[in-house]
Parts: sequence; C-alpha cells; structure tokens
Amino acid sequence: MNVLVTGAAGGIGRAVCEKFLCEGHRVTGMDIKKSDMTESGYTHIIHDIKDEDYPEITDVEILINSAGIQSGTPEDISLNLNAIIALTEYYALHDKIRSVVNIASASGITGSEFPHYAASKGGLITYTKNLALRISEYGACANALCPGGVKTDMNEHILNDKKLYYAVLNEALLHKWAEPGEMAEWCYFLAVVNKSMTGEALLVDNGEALKSNFIW
Repeated sequence: MNVLVTGAAGGIGRAVCEKFLCEGHRVTGMDIKKSDMTESGYTHIIHDIKDEDYPEITDVEILINSAGIQSGTPEDISLNLNAIIALTEYYALHDKIRSVVNIASASGITGSEFPHYAASKGGLITYTKNLALRISEYGACANALCPGGVKTDMNEHILNDKKLYYAVLNEALLHKWAEPGEMAEWCYFLAVVNKSMTGEALLVDNGEALKSNFIW
C-alpha cells in the first residue's frame, strides 16, 4: 500500500517508516528535517505540515500522523491539532484511503502534562472520532494511538537524568517506558491488521493511567 508518515525523520515516525517498509509497503515520509533513510521504496519530503501548500502525493492509502511537538505553548495546538487536521483533510478524504492513525498521547486521555499539549492531544482524539465517521463511507478506519512514556529524543532530558527517569518509571505499573519500535508495531496493527475498530483511542502506557494508591 501507499503509506504517508508525518514526523518521519525520528522517534516513533521513523520507526513506523521502517516497520511498513519491512512489510513491503511504499512509504513517503514528511518532516521538517532531513532523513538518512535510504531503503528501497522510501521517499522523503521536507515540508512543514503547518504550511498548507502541500506537495502532491497521489493515492495515499494509509496515513500515519506522527508529527508533533511538546513546547508547553499555544504552538502545541497549532501543530499537533490544527496542522494535523488540515493535512489529514487534504490527503485522506478520498475513496482510496484505507486507514488513518493519529499519534495522540496518554495526556489526551488523562489531561496530564502541559495545558496546551494535553489539549492538543485531547482534541486530536476527538478529531479522530469525527474523521472515522466521515471516512467510513470508503470502508476505512481512523484510530488514535495514545502512548505514555516513549524513549525518543523529545524525552532526552528525562532519559539522561537518572533521578528524574527513576521517578517517572515509578509512575508506571510495569516500571518501564516503551521503545519507538513497539509503537510502530501498534501503528501497523491499527492500520493494516485491524479491519473493525474505528473511532477509538488506544492507550499504551505501561499502566501509567491505571496506577493509583488505595488508602483505607
């Protein structure tokens, strides 16, 4: 299938590109950064998704929106929500589309982290439901993947601070964070294996949201 991945140069987005290429799909990656990926079947486009002068990419069958920032400012809403909506409306509303997966966040469910970031991801979850309603006429699914802590460059300040990292691990029942490759596996499942779940937000957070202390 023809797959478009935003935020493709690093982190979860890059892992998603590698997974789909490994499974034999044709992948176009979009990012503001260059990519050193040279695999056959991969095309990289340097483009800021906030710029609505989108490059022509025909017959997108699977769209994975992994682009995102965590600035703690209104810019989070501008990119994580507004830009993703505009891009998705441009590339996904046609009869060839099969699946859209939006990388949201556990924060979009729990409301934790920075206000604008949590709001942007919560809004993305709601938009995913709206999208699912509209692309169902094509037999397509739309779902949101909501990771908890993931070992990406965005979280380097935590990963490189042993005290801080230990503190956040204590907030997860399984006492660990996920690897980007695991999130790529979930994306592949939602986009390709899954044929029936749509409009849902899948929480994959090592038990962060579930953890609670019972006091009696």
